[in-house]
Amino acid sequence: MRHGPAIGVRVTDFVTRRIGAVLRRRGWREKPVPFVGYGTEERIRVLGRLVLSPADDKRLPSHAAAWLHRRGWRNFLALPAPHRPVRLTVGSRTLILRTDRRGYVDLTVTARLEPGWHRLRLSAANGSTTEVPVQVIAADTAFGIISDIDDTIITTWLPRLFLAAWNSFFQLEGNRQAVPGMARMYQRLLAEHPGAPIFYVSTGTWTSIHFLNRFMTRHGYPRGAMLLTDWGPTTTAWMRSGTDHKRDAMARLARDFPRIGWVMIGDDGQHDPELYEEFAQNHPGRVRAVVLRTLSPTEQILAHSTVPLVAEPHRARHPRRVPSLRGADGDDLWPALADVLGIETEQPPRRRRAPRHRRGPGSLAMP
Repeated sequence: MRHGPAIGVRVTDFVTRRIGAVLRRRGWREKPVPFVGYGTEERIRVLGRLVLSPADDKRLPSHAAAWLHRRGWRNFLALPAPHRPVRLTVGSRTLILRTDRRGYVDLTVTARLEPGWHRLRLSAANGSTTEVPVQVIAADTAFGIISDIDDTIITTWLPRLFLAAWNSFFQLEGNRQAVPGMARMYQRLLAEHPGAPIFYVSTGTWTSIHFLNRFMTRHGYPRGAMLLTDWGPTTTAWMRSGTDHKRDAMARLARDFPRIGWVMIGDDGQHDPELYEEFAQNHPGRVRAVVLRTLSPTEQILAHSTVPLVAEPHRARHPRRVPSLRGADGDDLWPALADVLGIETEQPPRRRRAPRHRRGPGSLAMP
């Protein structure tokens, strides 16, 4: 007997194939969409997607076309191009890759590149080409940042039930609010550690990548790979697990960069505290600090439909601790985080209540 979720996968793939055939006859063309990749001096992870996309409608006035392009729902005017060849050019080498059932390219390839930022070329069979940015991280790098996105660096005063649809289909990035001070905090951390990476690990979907890129550029967030996920059924579940996605993505980063000690930044609204604690226990000595943005009571209610309660201290299973910091925003958190990391600081731009710097009960347990 076939498992239920597998039926969902077959139905989704069938619909994608049929619609794709119709759209190709109507002139839609394959178009590669780049995501930021990363890697070491010997191996790189290439991320992107191949989609079917309509030609630009040149009959629209320029201002109307720009408005439509920036609306989130336009991101969905594209269909995955599954199991299709794409060409990846790395220096003088050309590799033939193949997209998965949802049109994604997520492959690790051998390549010798110097540390720093590079641009690779990804091409569809029809010649449509894009550049894929890749950050190559030096072998001796010992510092890195893992950051959540929603409720950590971006906030929207909407109930969680409507948040994904609203942000995906209607919002402009100018209407989303950046959490104060978070971009400054990230910039300061990376300025203290040149060449160190930042990874944005989120349960958000890849369809929001254009919006996120514009938003983060607008608000000064450092460039880094965004490890997002996808909606829809898998062979084992009707819907993908966001928690499992974040757990797996962070575990892969730990394997790929065994020398890096991480600063892990999230919020206290959902699963970040538990996931970061689990990571610290599974990778002893690899977490320098856990930084949690504390949601306000209103944000807790809107985001999670719950009234915030006083959290019970974590039960420590081991005597040693990972420093755990909590505060309302980046300006609130920075002084204590800088102190934990041994960074000299200037007077903060504005005085706020000090974050709770907890080393006793309630800190994250670490073997």
